Amino acid sequence: MNGEQPVRLYCFPHAGATSVAYRPWKALGTDRLTIVAVDQPGRGTRRRETRTEDFRQLVESTAAFVADDLRRAREETPGARWATFGHSFGATLSLAVAAAVERAVGEAPVRAFLSAALPPGLQKPDDTDALSDEQLLEKIAADGGTARELLSNSAMSAFLVRLMREDYVVRRQFPQEAGGLRVGFPLTLIAARDDVYVTPGRMWRWAEHSEVPARRVEIDGGHFAAVQEPAAVVAIVGEDIGEGER
Repeated sequence: MNGEQPVRLYCFPHAGATSVAYRPWKALGTDRLTIVAVDQPGRGTRRRETRTEDFRQLVESTAAFVADDLRRAREETPGARWATFGHSFGATLSLAVAAAVERAVGEAPVRAFLSAALPPGLQKPDDTDALSDEQLLEKIAADGGTARELLSNSAMSAFLVRLMREDYVVRRQFPQEAGGLRVGFPLTLIAARDDVYVTPGRMWRWAEHSEVPARRVEIDGGHFAAVQEPAAVVAIVGEDIGEGER
């Protein structure tokens, strides 16, 4: 049966990050769950591709990347299923990409897992453009999602600032471009109890973006809890894809 087939979990990083954020996750995969970290064009594994700061182009390009990967995987494992996970900035992008991949391959994901992200309708204009590079680095450090040793390296800090500014250009498009996004597959909404940016109550508003009931899960920690303690999230994914059932 299809429900017994393995799942490829396509993981989308937070703003200013690359697929490296999910490197520790790969060891948590099983024979039924493969972790596939997804980069934006122009970054990481896709660094030779042309960067874009246009939301629609970014979704289209990334959906093509995911669809191609899924087709290749199915050549070796016919019937392999798929799901998405997105954290913070990556949550909105991942859901839009999942909807585009569904149209491309004619099959919905098992689920879309969203973590620590304000739904488009709750997002407010940001003042990132008004921040100097030094101020933006201070904000990145205060958010707690980037290792201090990276921020203290001048070349790496400049790289992080560039990525962050690019992502904020895209994020400003979320309310208009993703505000009306509504899918027909289930969502699992993951909220950290001590997240000062995205409270559980705000996270649950993502349920409005699906036509079917969503699962709501609270975990310990702050805004970056899901990526810093991935074992808890992978366990949640395993429950919702039927991992362990035989």
